[in-house]
Amino acid sequence: MAAPKIVVLAGSIRTGSLNEKLAAVVARALEDAGAETTHISLKDYPLPLYDGDLQAREGVPDAAKALVDLFLAQHGAFVASPEYNASFPPLLKNAFDWMSRVSVEGKPPLPAFKTKVFALGSVTNGAMGGYRGLTQLRAMMELGLGALVLPEMVSVGNAADAFTDDGRLSNPRTADFMASVVARLVTEAGRLA
Repeated sequence: MAAPKIVVLAGSIRTGSLNEKLAAVVARALEDAGAETTHISLKDYPLPLYDGDLQAREGVPDAAKALVDLFLAQHGAFVASPEYNASFPPLLKNAFDWMSRVSVEGKPPLPAFKTKVFALGSVTNGAMGGYRGLTQLRAMMELGLGALVLPEMVSVGNAADAFTDDGRLSNPRTADFMASVVARLVTEAGRLA
């Protein structure tokens, strides 16, 4: 069986982003679990705020098309998303909104979401580990984009103590749970490989 291809990204581009740290931990774990992993930054895909008039005038930006092409080449994705005001960041929403506007081979938009399996995670300073934001992200992805999202979500609380000096999760229980989510993502994405 071919190794599943899985893209990993964070919904934050801030220098020192804790969710980028989680994305890096997950990317390593995915590689260790046998996946072919592509770890990207949304900083490399700059997009204007979604605007239907802009789309009508200029079409879908090349960065959105590039993201869709990248996602279409994958079997799964892991998204590490910060929690902003009990929701998820506008950077991530905007990227997914633009991606949802890309039509591939004359088919309706959304192939980048409907043909993959997704897993979600978050790191926050609070004890809930971004869980409220993840539930909002999950609802948007499932209901709005038609994505298949694994029910288990990696919530890492108490961010100041969440990572070891070598960039791993410091809490053994959280690390074990993340490993189980990674294993399930590899298994489910492998069914699509």
